[in-house]
Amino acid sequence: MSRLEAKKPPLFISEPLTKDTVGQSLSLLSGILKSCYGPAGRLKQLHNGVGGYVCTTSQSSAILRRISVSHPVLSVLTASVQNHISRFSDCGLFTAILCCSLVENFKSLNVASCTVIKISKHLLSLCMDYLKSEACGCRVSVDFSSIQTLLCLVHSVLTSKPACMLNKPEVDHLTTLILKAFMFTVPCHVETNAVLGKCVIVPVKGRRVVDSTVLPGLLIETPEIQLAKPLAVKRTCSNVIKIAIFCVSMSGDLFSPEEGTITVHHGISLEMSELNQLLNVGKQLVNDEVGLVVCQKVIHPSLKQYLKENRVIAVDRAGLSLMEPLSRMTGSKPIASIHSLSPSCYGSLKDVRMESFASKHFLHLIPNDAVVCSLVLCNRNETAWDELKRICETAEHVLQLTIKEPLALLGGGCTETHLASYIRHKSCSLSTSSFKDMDCSQTQYQLVADGFCRSLESVACSLNHDGGEILTDMAYGHCWFVPSGFPSVSNWSDLVSKCGCGINGNTENLNWRLLQGQFGSPIIQGCLKDPSVKVADFLTLDCFAAKCSGLQVALETANLILDLSYVIKDQN
Repeated sequence: MSRLEAKKPPLFISEPLTKDTVGQSLSLLSGILKSCYGPAGRLKQLHNGVGGYVCTTSQSSAILRRISVSHPVLSVLTASVQNHISRFSDCGLFTAILCCSLVENFKSLNVASCTVIKISKHLLSLCMDYLKSEACGCRVSVDFSSIQTLLCLVHSVLTSKPACMLNKPEVDHLTTLILKAFMFTVPCHVETNAVLGKCVIVPVKGRRVVDSTVLPGLLIETPEIQLAKPLAVKRTCSNVIKIAIFCVSMSGDLFSPEEGTITVHHGISLEMSELNQLLNVGKQLVNDEVGLVVCQKVIHPSLKQYLKENRVIAVDRAGLSLMEPLSRMTGSKPIASIHSLSPSCYGSLKDVRMESFASKHFLHLIPNDAVVCSLVLCNRNETAWDELKRICETAEHVLQLTIKEPLALLGGGCTETHLASYIRHKSCSLSTSSFKDMDCSQTQYQLVADGFCRSLESVACSLNHDGGEILTDMAYGHCWFVPSGFPSVSNWSDLVSKCGCGINGNTENLNWRLLQGQFGSPIIQGCLKDPSVKVADFLTLDCFAAKCSGLQVALETANLILDLSYVIKDQN
């Protein structure tokens, strides 16, 4: 068949970063993300053009998943950030804002992009070497013999998202619950290849946040089992409850036509044959002293009744998401066929109870060793609950990353301003041979280093949404926020009490400068002081692994964008 319309040639766009539309789109995206950043970030309502579900959020994972970008340059940026979020869950906004700022600052320099890339890679290596060294002044060691630093990490994650609508008692309550839930997932007996357990979030909407709780084991919603009736469950002679898990339908449905042709003899009923097979399975379960049957899909009512008469609890429609934690918690193997049943597939439980939250009834499966737990998460409405669920999952992931690498970085903008001060100090002491190795002049290096530092500082500035001044001290290189309404000539020491992370108080005579102020950014002549970290203090902390990855992803993505010479677009 001939084409109705001639095929169009692809569109070649040379030097895409020089186009005004790219700069405007990048600036718009940067503005949206900056306005969401931090505990005082502004919320965004996202919905499609034809209505439907409205998402109220300030989280990068939700925003980037729901907004559409048309230009390939922005697609590269958002894809890189989303990949970072999928691996680390945290520091998505930090990564995106820093990447946008790096691209904007680097492309404004009168330096060749290849030279900018070489210098920026050197700056990144300086940052990473410093962050991983013992001399790092913005790094905190996490001591697992004390929970205070872990509480600070979780608290910092929870308070960074205002759409959860949490007050202080609610934040404190959830912080403790999340840490408790995480502790349940840490195995008591450490082996060579220890694997963390799982925390399953159980939704209860329309209730107070302080009604949230955490329980060892799994909760399975069972509206059919009434709370008032006594729960009689069959136990073995060793006083444990045997459990069988089925990942196949037990509804007695016939084969679908897609599975092939079946030849049936005259007078044979497929329905009765299938039901008899199910009842045979039930008889074997009863003979094997199984006390609990959980099916991912549907159980036939006749089989349910038979099991009930023999004191076997049957739960169906458990869903796919519960199969893996249920199997791991009980040691059972999901049974995939009703025609072959092996006793080796059974698992065991310590106890089974009924629990009630709001109007929901749950079957509480209590394991012998609690490596799986259930976090009953409550919030006032669906929108706030959705945001809270995402942030609880992020907090759990941050703890998992921290147990692998027990370090944290100072939050509240202090790591960014401290790193910027460190890079300014280091860039003044580079040898001439270093410039030769990078094939650049000292002036070019200083220009790129200044753009890099201004980008870091712009991330710290994004935490301020109320128009007040932002300072950095000349001793520690930390970030300080001045309340709005005071003139720029004020005595800063009278207006600030603690730095952004909370580690430094205004107890000594500090020298200040305006961050990205009109007088530029003076270079600190001496090495930065190392503040004494008191673990007892309630600090604002960031996940070390997530922030280090975010720094690398932001700079590498910015370099990739700067290196783009052509965009080839299919017009068909």
